[in-house]
Amino acid sequence: MVSKESGEEEMRRRRRRRIRGFLGLGFCVQGFRCFPWTAIVFFLKDSLNASPSTLQLLQNSANLPMVGKPLYGVVSDAVYVGGQHRIPYIAVGVTFLQAVSWLAIATLSSPNISIFSITIYLLLSNLGASIVEVANDAIVAELGKQKQPSSSSSSSSSSSGELQSFVWMASSAGGVLGNLAGGVAIDRFPPHAMFFAFGVLLAVQFLVTTMVSESSLDLPRTPPPGGVRRQLRELAGALGKPEISYSISWFAASYAAIPALTGTMFFYQTRYLNIDSSVLGISKVFGQAAMLAWSIVYNRYLKSVPVKKVISYVQVTMALLMFSDFLFVTGVYRHVGVPDSVYVVFFSGFLEVLYFFKILPFSVLVAQLCPRGCEGSLMAFLMAAVALAFIVSGYLGVALASCVGVTADDFSGMPVGLLVQAACTMVPLFWCSCIPEEKPRKVKKKD
Repeated sequence: MVSKESGEEEMRRRRRRRIRGFLGLGFCVQGFRCFPWTAIVFFLKDSLNASPSTLQLLQNSANLPMVGKPLYGVVSDAVYVGGQHRIPYIAVGVTFLQAVSWLAIATLSSPNISIFSITIYLLLSNLGASIVEVANDAIVAELGKQKQPSSSSSSSSSSSGELQSFVWMASSAGGVLGNLAGGVAIDRFPPHAMFFAFGVLLAVQFLVTTMVSESSLDLPRTPPPGGVRRQLRELAGALGKPEISYSISWFAASYAAIPALTGTMFFYQTRYLNIDSSVLGISKVFGQAAMLAWSIVYNRYLKSVPVKKVISYVQVTMALLMFSDFLFVTGVYRHVGVPDSVYVVFFSGFLEVLYFFKILPFSVLVAQLCPRGCEGSLMAFLMAAVALAFIVSGYLGVALASCVGVTADDFSGMPVGLLVQAACTMVPLFWCSCIPEEKPRKVKKKD
């Protein structure tokens, strides 16, 4: 009897290792996508002479395929390919869309290529990335909701939070590596070499993906009855619950209400302050390291803290750092002896990733509220809402930069724009009551 139980425990450990290895690779590569994007930004600025507004419009428009995530989630929930409904979509997204797109950009990247052509390939690449993200997020949601042997509801919730934190750490680690490699490579290799290297990495991921079966991950083997229509009804039913619809609406609005000035700030740092590209790379590495540290801190110390409180604190911190950017642009820090490069590395790098700090606790909350059977659809809907919010935020940022008179050569309106941005960041806090209060979980004690 003891040997049978130990054998079952060993099988569970092996399965956990397989799951973490597969998801770890997927999310690490997902985080490493910043490597070719570093080259894209500098290629557009230096080789194609794109303006700040053009750069920001392209960056945000390229994310349009992310808005279709609910459709990809419904299809992957309901349509099985060869008895599997996650891995085939990951393979398609990685190979036929992402790898092909980046290898095509690597082949065509020369001063003669048009911004329109790059935009098309980036749209195809992000379409593949969005399909992969939907499948990976659905796997995390499905595995997180599975009941462990002799587990209570609280331990099951803890398991879900641990898996969410693990994949967050994997994605952050990929981001650290991608930004570090990008910061080093951008001064040593031409952009097309970086695009080609990432395309080869995607090809390797495809080979690994095809060697894994969903049965080894203990995912559902049979499609749910009713197909796509049933999944759409279940998604509509889940969104019909106030605690889900209100919280997702607030979460998306908390991003959309903030006019992003990322493209403008990039031009200010590189063209006006002449910050070296290696410093920007180190800044992004610091930001990704902060994300990695955040996942560890949240998993160990903040899982028991109400999600509303965590998100509210993050929102306030974002506003404070935006006001700090105002002080940076007006030269206050420079006057007190803080070098521009030091501020860019630590403060700008941290603010850039602080936007994403809210996603981890909110994803854990949504995974707990999500009805069984539509995990992929609901998580995809959430990520699509966030993607759309970021696009709206980017477009509002372009409009704000235009209103305050910021151009590629004139940054006199930046302080006013940053004050407006900080004020807009505080607005969503007035209706944060849309996030449901978490009920304390009771663990029954055995007599």
